[in-house]
Amino acid sequence: MPDTLQLGLPGFDPPTPTDRLMFLLYPDPSTAERIAQEAARLKAALRLGGALIQTNRLHITLHHLGDYVGLPNDIVSKGVLAGQAVASAPFEVVFDRALSFANRPGNNPFTLQGGEGVSALISFQKTLGEKMAGAALRPDRNFTPHVTLLYDGQIVPEQAITPIAWTVDRFALVQSKLGQTQHIVLREWPLS
Repeated sequence: MPDTLQLGLPGFDPPTPTDRLMFLLYPDPSTAERIAQEAARLKAALRLGGALIQTNRLHITLHHLGDYVGLPNDIVSKGVLAGQAVASAPFEVVFDRALSFANRPGNNPFTLQGGEGVSALISFQKTLGEKMAGAALRPDRNFTPHVTLLYDGQIVPEQAITPIAWTVDRFALVQSKLGQTQHIVLREWPLS
């Protein structure tokens, strides 16, 4: 006889995740403000209707550690081990174009991306992924460095912008409260 969980009977649906764990890079405050100003300019120029991401939440996602019901202390501990194992000097990142990802019909991420200016970022993401694998975590294998500015129904083709650059000097393990637009930095590591 089939297991009732496999039948998908009411009352046996998995709980809805409340928390997401990620490794993120945040721009410094002045760069975040420059990104926010560029986002507002592009939104007006392109007549996009989506709400702008809050300036203090602009970030680059390095790795997604999963969505959970509550905060899984074992995953956090493994994330801390991986973060502590990373040794890297600060590096520059440059975003010089804006475009949409067309992967969510009606809710397309409109992003900043870069060319040669993200090569050090790609290397850093890979290094962190190796440390995650060493801590029994599954790293993201596909990585397109970007900063999401807003979500919109339109798909905006690639266009050049005045480059926005900053020196990455830290990264963080972050808990995102799903649906609450809230990030909680659990640990942060300086690069030196």
